[in-house]
Amino acid sequence: MVLREFGEPDVLRVENIPNPDWGREDILIRVVAAGVNRADLLERMGLYPPPGPAPLYHIPGLECAGVVDQVGKNVTRFRPGDRVMALLNGEAYAQYVACPQDNAWLIPPGLDETQAAGIPEAFITAYDALVDKAGLKMGQRVLIHAGAGGVGSAAIQLARQMGLRVATTVGSVDKARYVKTIGAELAVNYHEQDFVQEVRAWSGSQGVDAVLDFVGKSYLARNLAVLRTGGIAVIIGTLGGAQGEIDLGELLKRRLTIRGTALRSRPSYDKMHLIQEFQQATASFFETGQLRAVIDRVFPLSEAPEAHRYMASNQNIGKIILQVSQD
Repeated sequence: MVLREFGEPDVLRVENIPNPDWGREDILIRVVAAGVNRADLLERMGLYPPPGPAPLYHIPGLECAGVVDQVGKNVTRFRPGDRVMALLNGEAYAQYVACPQDNAWLIPPGLDETQAAGIPEAFITAYDALVDKAGLKMGQRVLIHAGAGGVGSAAIQLARQMGLRVATTVGSVDKARYVKTIGAELAVNYHEQDFVQEVRAWSGSQGVDAVLDFVGKSYLARNLAVLRTGGIAVIIGTLGGAQGEIDLGELLKRRLTIRGTALRSRPSYDKMHLIQEFQQATASFFETGQLRAVIDRVFPLSEAPEAHRYMASNQNIGKIILQVSQD
């Protein structure tokens, strides 16, 4: 799926292009499935360019699962035929993608590639926000916005495994019902309820230790209002706007912290360290099924435009996956 221009979903078009080059430290993956993320929609509209020089072929996609086809001369962790998932800077919407060996890891036994494709971007983003950015500990409270989305559903599951108490916001009764099955204690329907009031009541007026937010501007003041003294707001996305005003006096008086996080723009060494940390901390949970990617719908690669429309409609509960090939 190559972007020759930016715009509506139909600018995503299938083309036949050469296989990507791979270096000494890289693996070439034959992609079986790729995850669809909000960032892909922004990239399609020209609002989220890939890092570094402009690629020869602009192909979206930040995560995939598949089979190692070729390995570089210095690759020691994989061999052809290994089933892997990978966190990428782009180009997952394709039959083949190259990536550094340290950006990939083996798919646990019992997990198929379609399920694995929904793990890298969502779960590593959630892990980074909960563990590295917020530093949450067992028994603390966290508010996770957009709990029925890919990152939100991953964050709820991780928070449950960490022994956290979870409140979340969702956009429908069905979504509220679902997030409670994966670990949320409180689900606030933002169309009908004020999450500040609901979370204050749930927490006994103490507030939460951290907020994970994808909305930005329109939620910023309310996110700070719901934090306890010393709490942390972790900004993961800005769907409601990137610029907002805050009361700095309140920030100082209550010793609040605002932190931002993004995966794609990080230096390679930073990303590799995070991937390895995440893998070591969570591998056993994926093997036992205690953690899993919540898959809403699977589209064939040729229907990527329709997958983007579906994500934009906010109907999904969990991840949307593109099936690239059958392994």
